[in-house]
Amino acid sequence: MHHDDHKQVSPSPDGDAGLANHKIASLDEWNRERLALLKREKEVMKLQDELSEQQRALPWVKVDKEYIFTTTEGDVTLTDLFQSRSQLFVKHFMMGPHQDWQCPGCSLEVDHVGGLLVHMEHHDMSYVAVARAPIGEIEAVRKRMDWKFRWVSSLKSDFNYDFHVSFRPEEVKAGKAYFNYHEFDPKGTSDLSGNSIFYRDKAGQIFHTYSTFGRGGEQFLGIYGFFDLLPKGREENGPNHSLPDWAKVRDRYDEGAVALGHAPHQGSDRGNH
Repeated sequence: MHHDDHKQVSPSPDGDAGLANHKIASLDEWNRERLALLKREKEVMKLQDELSEQQRALPWVKVDKEYIFTTTEGDVTLTDLFQSRSQLFVKHFMMGPHQDWQCPGCSLEVDHVGGLLVHMEHHDMSYVAVARAPIGEIEAVRKRMDWKFRWVSSLKSDFNYDFHVSFRPEEVKAGKAYFNYHEFDPKGTSDLSGNSIFYRDKAGQIFHTYSTFGRGGEQFLGIYGFFDLLPKGREENGPNHSLPDWAKVRDRYDEGAVALGHAPHQGSDRGNH
């Protein structure tokens, strides 16, 4: 998480103590307030439908540059990542070469994918995670986590740099890079996360249709749909007021450690969208 990230949602009550004075109502009063809230929920759903239409209506950018990705079977192109499908969803996984820690935010996000893969593929969509780390380092993490989705290395190409999820050494040194559609200071961070979508037409042309970063990635974190309705909410009460306050790499909850090693600012990039 970056220095200049700040509180992204209203903090949840501080454990049980924060719920002690919550309003208690009769069933009739609860029903009246629930119906009023239902009206607001439907308004928000309609707005979300309209926003989704606007997101799909964005103009596309043709991808003419050749990108090479390394897999366990050898090098492939961006076209190959589509396999037999016309839509490609890329998870930009926050993992640079020789990284000695694992991003809990990216890990939590891709934990959602396993049971969805068959539905995605049936819906003409290929899902691929991409990181700059060498394929051997990627495979070590993928196997340890028992992830079944395809995860490839972009180390041999400019893919991460062109899609603004990695920053060249001179950008990091100058404190001047581009992420989430604005200039910022990466403060020593070389890699961040995000999501990008591509379309391949019948002629084989590839188009970049959409990308989202920061809080924009929360739409792929279905667990928040559960947490947001709990009395305690997300419990992102500090020190980050975002995902690193509670999320850990799945196999490390019992160890009390967020990552494989110490990563002061790189644990998650999920600040304000």
